[in-house]
Amino acid sequence: MLTRDTTAFLAFAANCPADFGPATARAAFLVAPDGFGHAVESASDDRYMAEAAGFDATRASAQHRDLQRALSSVLPAVCFPGDPDAPDALFPNNVFATARGTLVVGRMRHPVRRQEAGRADIRGFFRDVLGYAERDLSQQPHPCELTGALVIDRARGLGLCGLSERCDEAGAGLMHDALGLRATLMFDLAPGEYHANVVLAVLAARAALICPDGFADPGVVEAIARLYAPHAILLSAVEQAAFAGNAISLSGDVAWMSDRGAQALSPASRAGLAAAGFALRSAPLDAIEAAGGSLRCCVAEIF
Repeated sequence: MLTRDTTAFLAFAANCPADFGPATARAAFLVAPDGFGHAVESASDDRYMAEAAGFDATRASAQHRDLQRALSSVLPAVCFPGDPDAPDALFPNNVFATARGTLVVGRMRHPVRRQEAGRADIRGFFRDVLGYAERDLSQQPHPCELTGALVIDRARGLGLCGLSERCDEAGAGLMHDALGLRATLMFDLAPGEYHANVVLAVLAARAALICPDGFADPGVVEAIARLYAPHAILLSAVEQAAFAGNAISLSGDVAWMSDRGAQALSPASRAGLAAAGFALRSAPLDAIEAAGGSLRCCVAEIF
């Protein structure tokens, strides 16, 4: 099922058993910010990105290395070298996604990021080392920025896809098919939002962090909140701006976000995470966040 109909999606999703696959990844990979800098093309539709003077490549590299070290305490976390000619290539979850032994390669909207899809080392790692099949969407015309645009409930096989200039309806359909999902709900993001994963996180298939201001239709917010009740946590505009919605669960008991996001969390949001069974861990990522993404954007999950 691929639909914009929230009622139909909710009716279907509510009856999906948690038998589609593991709720959290078995490993993860990152790409080092070796060419870190202000990407003019990406800045054109990413309101979270800082001006060029706000970038500190040395600090971003150190924070990225510390993030990999922290994540490695939970699961294997591999880091590929960055590309000095790719200023915002440290967000591989937009370009690569995995499901059931398949590597999916997405199609980026901006040319500055399309070169990432051609990386032979990453493709070769999955093909020759892990034995994954490959589904290449990078050469077709529809933008589909994978788990930047598409938030996935892995246990139930459900997708929540935010449409914007970085993912159109055709791209959503391509991702839905390539990842073999049971059902995907498509919805418009609010004007000025570029990726669903900045305003929505599904944690271990049992809780959701939702930023209502990031959605064009309040009815979509209500439907997602109903699906994850009683563990649907609505975040304020302040929490959203601090990237609290750009969170991830890499195990069943911990939610990860940046220090900035964690510090912005209200007592109610913290209590909601605790009630859902999640401890909170965070990492300093302020230098990386200058590029318009945060912790979840840096992590490509391996399923």
